[in-house]
Amino acid sequence: MSIRFSESEFGTTGDGRKCRAVSLDNEAGFGITVLDYGATLQSFRAPDSNGKVSDVVLGYDSVSGYENGTVFFGATVGPNANRIGGAKFSIDGTEYSLKVNDGPNNLHSDETNGLHKRYWDMETDQEKGTVTLSIKSGDMDMGFPGNKDITVTYTLLANGVSIKYHVTSDKKTVVNLTNHSYFNLAGEDSGRNVDSHRVTLNASSFTPVGEGSIPTGELRKVSGTVFDFTGSRTIGQDVNKDDPQLKIVGGGYDHNFCIDGETGVMREAAVIREALSGRVMKVMTDLPGIQLYTGNFLDNESGKGGNIYPRRAALCLETQYYPDCVNQDAFEKPYFGPEKPCDTETRYIFE
Repeated sequence: MSIRFSESEFGTTGDGRKCRAVSLDNEAGFGITVLDYGATLQSFRAPDSNGKVSDVVLGYDSVSGYENGTVFFGATVGPNANRIGGAKFSIDGTEYSLKVNDGPNNLHSDETNGLHKRYWDMETDQEKGTVTLSIKSGDMDMGFPGNKDITVTYTLLANGVSIKYHVTSDKKTVVNLTNHSYFNLAGEDSGRNVDSHRVTLNASSFTPVGEGSIPTGELRKVSGTVFDFTGSRTIGQDVNKDDPQLKIVGGGYDHNFCIDGETGVMREAAVIREALSGRVMKVMTDLPGIQLYTGNFLDNESGKGGNIYPRRAALCLETQYYPDCVNQDAFEKPYFGPEKPCDTETRYIFE
């Protein structure tokens, strides 16, 4: 597969540092642009059923948008994505405290100084079609133990992108990285929201939440509920219903779904269809959970080309370990350390 590489400056952050953007495109019309700021997926290009190529992720036209933004467009989030109740957790009897930034809880590790707000080292390999970003996170950085070496590798596939995460630590620690891209398969500039997107989730259970969107610890069957995406339904079918679980997260979906199958095995987690463009995207992962978020808190964000992104302008499909799993006995733990590096992969691929 022939891949075209290009590199450009993508603006300057407030400290005067220039951002580097690398784009990869193949002859089938698929392409990505990756930033060294935040290891961010800035653009994801895909053809529709007529061959017209559009960018299907929300974002900004310069690094200043990502520096000042608060909605995590395309970001690599970590060391822990999603929420930790009480902003505390314990490992082998030692308690660790995190930034309190979401009510009494912690969300996405640190919204102002997380990995998504830092520059990463970047290397490219045109022959392999990869962009590899790496960063060091020291012991107790953001409250997490261990000196961590973190690598994220984007690979442009024939019909999509693979994102691989590799993390080593000299102490037992929490590693739960995700990509926070907002998808609109009609195109980020289409002006259409995602209510008509048809979603299938390979998940017979989800984790209901209580106050502060912290999971209750229950694994609830989706059958007979507004969370049953096993047979495919549009976002708009039930998103506005008077359901307590929808209302507690701002009116819409912002929930973790428990992917059927074995953790550590690459399997289909989701399929998204958009009728007008004909685009169909699959999410493949070896992780146990996937967060469906319908942009409930987007508030006319100014994005690429002056486009305005209103509420539900896109949806997120964040692969992950379950939210607050470090404090929930029944949830699988994302503990990694000297004898156990973290290696996970997620793919977003089009049919």
